[in-house]
Amino acid sequence: MITVATESSAGLAAGPSSASEPPGSGDPAKGQGQEPAQKGDRVPDEDYDPFAKKGESVAEEEEYDPWESFNSSIFEFNRKFDKYVIKPVATAYEWVMPDPLERGITNLFHDVRFVPRLMNNLFQAKFKGASLELGRFLINSTLGIGGLFDPAKNLLGMETPDEDFGQTLGAYRVNPGPYLILPLLPPLTLRDATGFLFIDLALDPLNYLVFPVMPYRFAGQPMLTTGTTAQIGWWAQRVGDVVNERAINLERFQGVEEATVDLYSAVRNAYLQKRGKAIRE
Repeated sequence: MITVATESSAGLAAGPSSASEPPGSGDPAKGQGQEPAQKGDRVPDEDYDPFAKKGESVAEEEEYDPWESFNSSIFEFNRKFDKYVIKPVATAYEWVMPDPLERGITNLFHDVRFVPRLMNNLFQAKFKGASLELGRFLINSTLGIGGLFDPAKNLLGMETPDEDFGQTLGAYRVNPGPYLILPLLPPLTLRDATGFLFIDLALDPLNYLVFPVMPYRFAGQPMLTTGTTAQIGWWAQRVGDVVNERAINLERFQGVEEATVDLYSAVRNAYLQKRGKAIRE
C-alpha cells in the first residue's frame, strides 16, 4: 500500500524506462535533409511519456485534473518522503541484498497476489487470462519454490496482463473521474482508487490468509491481540515490498527525475496513458 508517486506501483506501475534526452532535443542539424513531416507524423516537440517502454505507443488520454492544487501538494510530500526515507533505505538494502534475491522477492509477492488478478479476469469474462493466472500460480508455487522463481513465464511463456478492479470498472465503461494523488500511494483516478481500496485490497490473500491470526503471548500473558498481530505482519510485508521494488529501480527512477522538467505532469500523463492502454487490452 505504501508506494511513492514517482514509482510505480507500485507498487507506475510496470517497468518505466528513462530516456537520456526527450524527443526534439539535441542538434537541430540532424534533421536537415529529411522529408517534411506528413499528416499524422509525431512532431519533435510533442509531449512525450518518459515512462513508456521503448517502441510503446499509446493513445492520448484526457487529463482531467480538477484537484491539481491538492494533488501537487501530496505529490511533493510523496517525493520528499521517497527522497529522505524510502530511497536511503532502499539504497542500503540494494547494497546488501543480491540482485537475484531481490527479483525472487518480487516474484514471490506477485505470485501470492494472484487472487485479485484472477478474479478481475473473471469479472471481465477474460477466461483465457484467468486460466493463465491460475496455471501460472500453480506452477510457480511448486516448481518455482513457493513463487521465488517464475518458470511459468520464463520457460513456458505463460504471461497475461495484470488486471485490477479499476480496469474492470473501465471495461464496463465507468468513467475514470478526476486524477488523484494520495499520501504514500501510487497515482490513481477516483475510479482506480475505489477499486484498489475497496476491492483489490480485500481480495489480496496477504490481507486475510497469510499472516498468523493468533494473539502473541509471553509467559502466558497476552501481549498482542489478534488484530495487532495481523496489522504488524501486513505493514511489514507492505514496507518490504516497497523497499524491494524501490531498490530494483533506483537507477531507472533517478534517470527519469533528471530528464524530466515537470515531473508531476509527466507522471500524470504516463499514468493516464498506461491505464487507458491497459483497459483497452
